[in-house]
This record gives sequence, structure tokens and C-alpha cells, in this order.
Amino acid sequence: MQPNYFISIGGNGNANHGTIHDPRTKLKVRVIDLVKSKFSPKKGEVRYFVTTGKQKLAFETSGYKSHKNLLILQMIAMYCVYLGLLEARIQSCWPL
Repeated sequence: MQPNYFISIGGNGNANHGTIHDPRTKLKVRVIDLVKSKFSPKKGEVRYFVTTGKQKLAFETSGYKSHKNLLILQMIAMYCVYLGLLEARIQSCWPL
């Protein structure tokens, strides 16, 4: 069964600044465009980074409570497909 995640996009319509919601666990993952925005990691949250071509995105949980990393990675992968980033590389450390 394919999980259903919801995506909310900011008021400016930029899909590189959004939030992924898992209605089952209530986990949220924020998306930050590292090329256009400053990113300040929050203590106690899990983060991953995606690079592809000229894009660098940070994905950080909001309300992390021992959720499985596989859930977070599935949410990120679905978002990358949504953006058309089929060659995205998901990394656990800050991209240089």
C-alpha cells in the first residue's frame, strides 16, 4: 500500500519551500532551498539533504518523536518525485 503524504506550499508558490505531512503519524518535514535561503538546524530534529544538479535542499523534521528514519526518507523521496528530481541524492550530512 502506497503511503499518502500531503504537501503544503508556501504563499509564494515556491515548491522548494514547503512542508510534507504524514497524517497517520502527524510528522511534518520542512523543505528549505539552500541556494535561496539560510538554514539553521533545530535541536532535536532529524535532517537530510538532497542535491541534484544546481539544487540543494534541506529536509528537517518538525515534531520528531522517535519516528523511523525510513518514514522520513520515504517522505523525502516522494517529494523529490513530486518536484521531478528523479536523480536526487539524499544525504545525511551537509552538502559542500
